[in-house]
Amino acid sequence: MTRFFILHFVSLLSIASLSNCRGAEAIPLRLRHQVETQSGSGIYHRLEKDATWSPSETALIVCDMWDAHHCYRAVQRATEFAPRLERLVGKVRDAGVTIIHAPSGCTAAYEDTRARKRALDAKPASDHPPKIADWCTEISASEMAVYPIDQSDGGEDDSPQEHAAWAKKLEASGRNPLSPWMKQMDAITIDQSKDFISDSGTEIWNILQELGIKNVILTGVHTNMCVLGRPFGLRRMAMAGKNVVLMRDLTDTMYNPAAKPYVSHFTGTDLIVDHIERHVCPTISSDQILGGKPFRFRNDRRPHLAIMVGEAEYRTSETLPRFALEMLGTDYRVSWFFPRADDKNRFPGLDQMSEADALLISVRRRTLPADQLEIVQRFVQSGKPVVGIRTASHAFSLRGQQPPEGCVSWPEFDATVFGGNYTNHYGNDLKPAIELANADAHPLASGWKPKPFQAGGSLYVVSPVAKTAAVILNGKVDGHPAEPVAWTYQRSDGGRSFYTSLGHTKDFEQPEFNELLKRGIDWAVREVAH
Repeated sequence: MTRFFILHFVSLLSIASLSNCRGAEAIPLRLRHQVETQSGSGIYHRLEKDATWSPSETALIVCDMWDAHHCYRAVQRATEFAPRLERLVGKVRDAGVTIIHAPSGCTAAYEDTRARKRALDAKPASDHPPKIADWCTEISASEMAVYPIDQSDGGEDDSPQEHAAWAKKLEASGRNPLSPWMKQMDAITIDQSKDFISDSGTEIWNILQELGIKNVILTGVHTNMCVLGRPFGLRRMAMAGKNVVLMRDLTDTMYNPAAKPYVSHFTGTDLIVDHIERHVCPTISSDQILGGKPFRFRNDRRPHLAIMVGEAEYRTSETLPRFALEMLGTDYRVSWFFPRADDKNRFPGLDQMSEADALLISVRRRTLPADQLEIVQRFVQSGKPVVGIRTASHAFSLRGQQPPEGCVSWPEFDATVFGGNYTNHYGNDLKPAIELANADAHPLASGWKPKPFQAGGSLYVVSPVAKTAAVILNGKVDGHPAEPVAWTYQRSDGGRSFYTSLGHTKDFEQPEFNELLKRGIDWAVREVAH
């Protein structure tokens, strides 16, 4: 009995001392979140906001980084990012951040450890949020949102052969193949002198309140299930009023690409991160603390394509997201830039464009503030690939008008970036017939035999395009010469460009156009290192 009271006293003393012996240096962060361009639009600006968090008021919760899992590929991915997470845990711990290890269902393995007893000995809080002990599957901010992936099959993405072999191995080692976890993986250090171990929402809330913690970082697996839904997860912490964020690059989803929306596993994770940033809480990335670049799985080889949409005539704010999900969801990581609803010349968050490997533009006669146009110009001058559709030929120029005050035009954009020469278009009632210019003219068309089709919109007058442009498709209307409607161009800065004057709403209903645009993007980014 005496020994119990001594241990209990030491645990309480350790908790008290933690709040008084923290590193004083604040942690600078960039919190990324998304807001609708206007209410009900269904399209979002992706924004960043600077924040400074005091270590003594911050906790890092490591969610369900178990020593095993029933999904073989999930184990491989968690094992892959564990060393980076270990570095992160060590760095923020040294800075004075509270570390809470939450290997759900496994706390019995730590029954006699100081870190587990420290969690049990935290002073019971007087302000437990409603249902803090329960899973949280939805919060009011997201109840009207459509969940972006189908995880009803459990999200396992193993091949049948992998899954069977893994289950056999788990069983041979004495584990239940359906729930083989027994503790947290050894790759993540538990500092018994400082850290806490708990999978209880109530216990973790006690810890947060006793230490005066206002800020919570969630990392671990799996984002769409445990990280979001556990009693200590993102939804519950957001509901309870904590400043909670997801460490978006040190996590993983349970998503099977054989399920809707039929995108790659990594795109499935991106879609969940988008959902979180829109409806639950902001996110951060580990490079903000560790330096370097964000963590990326070795099998995630998707180039990052930024899509800039700023036109109302052809509704590409609707057609391009559908195209991106259906045609690019397996091979590309996609981010978006849209104009403000109250100022069509300003694109919030455009400074993030520099992170992308390639740019697709669907913009019509917008003159940007000088600093934003410079972002686009720097992107082009860096030699990165640029793709344009329809009105991109006159994206940043006005016809016979001066730019609004503070805005700048770029009338040379078409010729400089696409080798184009847009001057006008034929009547809207003249729908051009579209055909291959020369089946052997370009690698983009290799093995592709598109059927001739009728474009949905008018034929642009663009002749002559640059001599070095390689024309892929021509369009023809009665009584007029043929006009190029799709071509590639090698820019003077060394970058590749692909442009098509197609892109009318009805064009996206044509399989040939969707294939053309996908091929154009693929050609433009083919030599991008990723």
